[in-house]
Amino acid sequence: MILAEKNLEWQSHVLDLRASDQHRPDYLQLNPNGVVPTLVDNGQVIIESTIICEYLDDAYPEPSLKPASPVGRARMRQWTKRLDEIIHFYTGVMSGSIAFRHQHLARPAEELQNYIESIPDPKRRARQREQIEKGMESPQFADAIAVFESFLADLEEQLCETDWMAGESFSLAEIGYTPYLIRLDELRLWQWMDKRPHVTDLYERIKSRPSFKAAYIDWRNNAFCELMAEKGPDAWPKIQEILGR
Repeated sequence: MILAEKNLEWQSHVLDLRASDQHRPDYLQLNPNGVVPTLVDNGQVIIESTIICEYLDDAYPEPSLKPASPVGRARMRQWTKRLDEIIHFYTGVMSGSIAFRHQHLARPAEELQNYIESIPDPKRRARQREQIEKGMESPQFADAIAVFESFLADLEEQLCETDWMAGESFSLAEIGYTPYLIRLDELRLWQWMDKRPHVTDLYERIKSRPSFKAAYIDWRNNAFCELMAEKGPDAWPKIQEILGR
């Protein structure tokens, strides 16, 4: 999305995460964490999404995607810090517990075990195992719902005060959170926004940008989207139960 916002040319390489492409030795040489994305720019390897975003805005500063004021930049980084430390992990828990576990459960037992054991990070390995085995009954799933409820409440409150997440301009904050708003949409969980019109408006404004098509629509995996659209609605009653509604 940043590359499109800045009208930069790039070449993308799609990895099949279900086939463990991200754990291949050649990829692990670039990204020892075995995750995506990885940016290679003029021979320099940059990893971790938020760091890649900041790098691109520093290396190619026009148009700037950081707020002009120090306060705005601080607010932007508060959002992206929350994303890195909390939201990203629990998005994986929620998505896996609702939808992607069914892909894994369809595998032969030995193949599934080999997949789980190939995950380098022991915490990610444990998370994957639990969500595959327990799904929405996993304690982590309830934690994920609480995390998203808090995030969405805070986002709605912020957008009552400012046009964008960090102030008066579109920034790295919106770009960082776009995939996570997309995920709620893909999982057909937009009922969460019934009393959060400002979040819905933000998402519509993000979708209207040309960079949204270049970053998401042109690369969308329809098979994954169909799986999430099929399984997501079944999760809403469980989510309401967890939220006490």
